[in-house]
Amino acid sequence: MFVPSLAWRDSRRMRRRLLLYVSAMALGVAALVAIRSFGENLETALATQARDVFGADLIVWNWGNFNDANEAFVDSLAEAHSGTVAREVSTPSMALFPQSGGTRLIQVRALDGDFPFYGQITTTPAEAADTYLDDGKALVDAALLLQYDAAIGDSIRIGTEQYQIAGQIDGITGQTGIEALVGPRVYVPLDRLDRELLRFGSRFTTSAYFRFDAPGTNADAILTAIEPQLEAMDLRGDSVGSAQGDWSDALGNLTRFLELVGFIALLLGGLGVASAVSVYVRQKADTVATLRCLGATAGQTLRIYTLQALVLGFIGAVLGAALGVAVQTLLPRVLGPFLPVTVETAFVWEPVLQGLGVGVVVALAFAMLPLLAVRRIPPLRALRADARARGIDLWRGLLILLLIAGIGAFAWMQTGGDLRAAIGFPAGVIVAFGVLALAAKLVQTLARRLVPKRAPYAWRQGLANLYRPGNQTLVLLLTLGLGTFLLMTLTVVQRSLLAPIALPDDGEGRPDVILFDIQADQREAVADLVREQGLPLIDEVPLIAMRLTAINGRETEDIRLDSTDERPDWALVREYRSTYRAHTEDSEEVLEGAMVPRVPADTAVIPVSVELDLANELGVGLGDRLTWRVAGRPMETEIASLRRVDWARVQPNFFVVFPEGPLDEAPQFGIITTRAGTPERSARLQRAAIERFPNISAVDVGLVLGLIEGVLGRVAFVLQFMALFSVGTGLVVLAGAVRIARLQRIAESVLLRTLGANRGQVRRILVAEYLFLGLLAALTGIGLALLGGWALATFVFETPFVLAWEWIAGTLVAVPALTIAIGLAGSRGLLSRPPLDVLRAEV
Repeated sequence: MFVPSLAWRDSRRMRRRLLLYVSAMALGVAALVAIRSFGENLETALATQARDVFGADLIVWNWGNFNDANEAFVDSLAEAHSGTVAREVSTPSMALFPQSGGTRLIQVRALDGDFPFYGQITTTPAEAADTYLDDGKALVDAALLLQYDAAIGDSIRIGTEQYQIAGQIDGITGQTGIEALVGPRVYVPLDRLDRELLRFGSRFTTSAYFRFDAPGTNADAILTAIEPQLEAMDLRGDSVGSAQGDWSDALGNLTRFLELVGFIALLLGGLGVASAVSVYVRQKADTVATLRCLGATAGQTLRIYTLQALVLGFIGAVLGAALGVAVQTLLPRVLGPFLPVTVETAFVWEPVLQGLGVGVVVALAFAMLPLLAVRRIPPLRALRADARARGIDLWRGLLILLLIAGIGAFAWMQTGGDLRAAIGFPAGVIVAFGVLALAAKLVQTLARRLVPKRAPYAWRQGLANLYRPGNQTLVLLLTLGLGTFLLMTLTVVQRSLLAPIALPDDGEGRPDVILFDIQADQREAVADLVREQGLPLIDEVPLIAMRLTAINGRETEDIRLDSTDERPDWALVREYRSTYRAHTEDSEEVLEGAMVPRVPADTAVIPVSVELDLANELGVGLGDRLTWRVAGRPMETEIASLRRVDWARVQPNFFVVFPEGPLDEAPQFGIITTRAGTPERSARLQRAAIERFPNISAVDVGLVLGLIEGVLGRVAFVLQFMALFSVGTGLVVLAGAVRIARLQRIAESVLLRTLGANRGQVRRILVAEYLFLGLLAALTGIGLALLGGWALATFVFETPFVLAWEWIAGTLVAVPALTIAIGLAGSRGLLSRPPLDVLRAEV
């Protein structure tokens, strides 16, 4: 009982001081527990709601129309398994609200049958979902009605058909908030859909939904059995089981990534623990030496303080677990726009126990870094203050290596065994911490050597406090700087992503209205319409639909069936919409080879230009052969050039560009771009186009940019929400540092006042110190964020780097202000001590 009882008695005067520092661990543990608990609840929701989200047991679908063989296959499949089938055609199209004249690109879902079989479409009035098909009416997204000042009972026109609005769609099981934002849906009866919307060149899907009522019917097994038939008929299929697996993988990746962000907050808390225990060990050095003189061994003294650290770490982990359970109730609201299911918050033991374990281990590991010094305090220290152990502590080096390995192991588990993540994550953490540590050391050196002699005394003393004995400069720059770095990096990257697609402010430049699905016999008439509106005709782009059938003579179907070939299916089976022209656009750059402007129409092997990323996905380069099926006939091509395309530019961009000549007479449709300049002129053009050419769709680029900004804003909000745990940890560490150093500051304050300083001067010294700390943390964090944001923008997103000046200015004000506020709040009462206290032991 010697070690526990002595550990308890020895900690009496330090419990409250250390507890505040260890509470920094709570935020990191809270982040882990909250995300893991949410992940468990999300898996439960996916398992119980997958069928409701999917809406059916099995889906068979295809781009374009079903032919007679497809229809016969669907009917036979339903009959063979005693199933019920519903059909749907889904296509983007323009909607016109006659009452207001408003137009909008929407997603039309034309249904025939009782779909969804599971889940529901929630409407106002409630009965509209059951009656709109029989009544030949439409269901319209509630946001559309609000945006265009329409009401139930008004009309909506799609193509040449006009529908009475039977009800507003309040919610669709499985539809995320992002989907509703990007593509608002309108449901109409299939037998009333304007077939002009499905002409050649229109992009639409035809789907057959199946419900199997026979007991024991396994939709996954049916899908596996019919896959050869689907491939033979160029159809695709999905079952509720396969969809659930896809959702689980995607959402699992999201939660694992967020856990890594939360783990950074936990590491910051660990740094706070290490700093607090380091100060604690220095204060307890004489006590340890006395115990050694009284016969205690080095191992016993180490166990005394290790037990204290273990108990405090456990308390911090318990607080964090409790906070995490509370925080998880907020996550469904934060992540709701990205989720296809409704997540019910329930208490789950496993994430709580995992969070407790990780929190205690991290707290103890970081505490042991300074605690190992206890073994090396000699008994002579009780008689001589300068007595200390010499040499290198190998155990501390081994512990650091174990910490790095533990961080790598955590990243490896979180990323499903990704070795690159296991190496890259700890390497990135070390680099970030190393840069911040070097910045802190540089600041201390400069503060010591470059303090202006003519500066006011309070400012010189505040700067001197950055390098005084027992200073917390290093740990505070690490924690506050890293939190600032995370938040600013997200902001800088978001700005860089949005900047290239922003419209220019002047009346010239990029198009802001794109008219597409223009048939060949409509092209001149649509061009005339644009001119009639007084708008410039910026570009006319022909589009030809085609499919890739072979690469260097090897059939794409053979490549797909080859399990050793890693080329992705999307690049092999998609329908490509290519164009022909003799020049590059301003969004393109030829990297290798050269574009061929024109060749004879009967050229046997046509030279084409291929987008670089697609070439990499297909594993091809200059001189390789690609065979295409265009309008039912094969077309052999050879890669003559590779281009980099700026996909962020909202304008027609293409994977494959042909020279003029061979495709001039191929079946095609077109795109016309123009610049309206104002929302009013854009709306007027869209109304005129819809009235004269119902099959044409229009994209208002300004609206698209707003949608992109909204989506990126929601993504950034989720990441910033998690980054706030790191910022909060830094502020808690700051508060703990103020508390830990309180005794030293009281002595300094009283000594200064004994030497003649007044309260205002002492207060100004404190303000100067915390101002410098906050300002340096902000500058270091911003500098790292600019470097990281530039790297992400340049090498990952391949977009120009853009500075967010207003956020930089705001951070330079906010971080120092918070640092000063917390520092002064923690120093409350310090100025009220009378000078006589310096001569008494009460301090």
